[in-house]
Amino acid sequence: MNTDSNAYAKHSAPSLQGRAGGESAVGGESASSLKRKTAQGLIWGGFSNGMVQLLGAVFGVWLLNILSPDDYGKMAALVIFSNIASVLQESGFTAALANKREPTHEEYNAVFWFNIIVGIVLYVILFFAAPLIADFYNEPVLCPLGRLAFLGFVFSCFGTAQRAYLFGHLMVKQASIMQMASITISGIVAVCLAYAGLAYWGLAIQNLVYVGSVTAFAWFFSPWRPSLPALQEEVKNERMKSEKYGSLKSSEKIPVHKSKSYFSLFILSLFTLLRPAWQMFGFSSKLLVNSLAFQFNNNAFGVLLNRFYPGGHIAGIYSNARKWDDMAIATIGGMVQGVAQPVLRESQAPSAEGAVSAVFRKLLRFTCFVSFPCLLGLALIAEDFIVLLVGEKWHASAILLSILCVYGAFSPIVTLYSNLVISRGRSTVNMVIGLLNCAFVWGGIIVLHSLGYGLKEMVVFYVVLNIAWLFVWQTCARRLIGLHWRHALKDVVPFFVFAFVVMAIAYFATRAMDISWIRLFLRILIAVVLYVGSLWIARAQILRESVKYIFKRKQNINTSIKT
Repeated sequence: MNTDSNAYAKHSAPSLQGRAGGESAVGGESASSLKRKTAQGLIWGGFSNGMVQLLGAVFGVWLLNILSPDDYGKMAALVIFSNIASVLQESGFTAALANKREPTHEEYNAVFWFNIIVGIVLYVILFFAAPLIADFYNEPVLCPLGRLAFLGFVFSCFGTAQRAYLFGHLMVKQASIMQMASITISGIVAVCLAYAGLAYWGLAIQNLVYVGSVTAFAWFFSPWRPSLPALQEEVKNERMKSEKYGSLKSSEKIPVHKSKSYFSLFILSLFTLLRPAWQMFGFSSKLLVNSLAFQFNNNAFGVLLNRFYPGGHIAGIYSNARKWDDMAIATIGGMVQGVAQPVLRESQAPSAEGAVSAVFRKLLRFTCFVSFPCLLGLALIAEDFIVLLVGEKWHASAILLSILCVYGAFSPIVTLYSNLVISRGRSTVNMVIGLLNCAFVWGGIIVLHSLGYGLKEMVVFYVVLNIAWLFVWQTCARRLIGLHWRHALKDVVPFFVFAFVVMAIAYFATRAMDISWIRLFLRILIAVVLYVGSLWIARAQILRESVKYIFKRKQNINTSIKT
């Protein structure tokens, strides 16, 4: 899938908060109406996130049963180029626009036209660079496949401003329908093409259909439309001048008038339209660099494995493992992303001075409470899950999924720390940490391969490095909010130990059983009962608070909707 859906989720939380305040003050919307709108947004946002993950899993399993690791490996080789082009095309302007309290039509216009211009230019560059990409991987088929797949970010650039409008105006219901419908349509198309034998071509077309559907739905739901007012005004002036001079008699002295070409008028119009974008560049440039570092980090294996092991099989095996790990991380990380930064920002108010550390620790405990059992639980059932659902041909990816889930358990904590750094106005620090981590990942994988180590060792290195990188984040947290190491360890270690011991018990209790649905069910049952039961007996405060919060939240949402 295209990263647009991820970007959508990533930027929704801050934009909702900003627009909510804006509507109350500027739009004249009543407090009760805004409250009802927010409650409905929470319902649709939660429902959408769950349905998107479920639909992605259903179609993912279906396709994995039809296609081979080689098919996914070929697409993995191209993902980084498409994702980086998408990041460059968007350049952080969508986030900057979504976080503005009252974005103007001119600012939407600037984002719209900037995305289109840069998107088309980048596609032309990648179109002619496709043979070089194919030569780099020693895979001739990647040339035509890349030229097709790269059209995805061109389709996407026509809808970024519309999607930003949906974010900013709390149109969560429409955005949810857009995502779910697009995943369903593209998934059905991909399955049909896979049965027709189009293999990796079907995956490329699936991405195009998904992005095209998202863009079409965004235009349908968003009332905002782009314009070229400067060009229209200049053309009108030119016509008036032409009519004025054309009405003069030949005997009269005609003043010299040199008409401007429509091309020069168009260029002048674009400069006028793009001016608001340049004014936002100071904010968006740091987001751009940070997003690039994230993409390079996330796609390191996709690039290097296809280079190290031509054919795409090894890259496809890793891609399958990473797919499920990312899906689990996205579910939990999205929950943290949507709550952490607004809460941390509110805790910086003068009346709450000194409370940031306490708020952060509570968020940290909740994140660990949810993330560790979910991701370590996925590591526990990885073999049964992979073999039973997607087939024996993917068995090799099961061990990789188990290893990746260990870091996946810590990944939402990284998200939380990152939100803390950004909320304190240190986006540059966040950017530098991301760049350094990216350099270590790429350098380490290349060195390990040169020393003769295989894929499993590379994945272990990746997991260990990223877990160790938490010490870098914690160092920043200590300087920013005074969070001591012993407090952070006290909040993290107990939940990890509880989850790890529970998963170990469930594993050894069922180890003698063959791969089966019964073993899968028993492992889940044992893990859930032991984890919840042990925390309840230990009187874990976060468990009791979470239970109370769920029931209280349900009552509040129902009350808000009724009012």
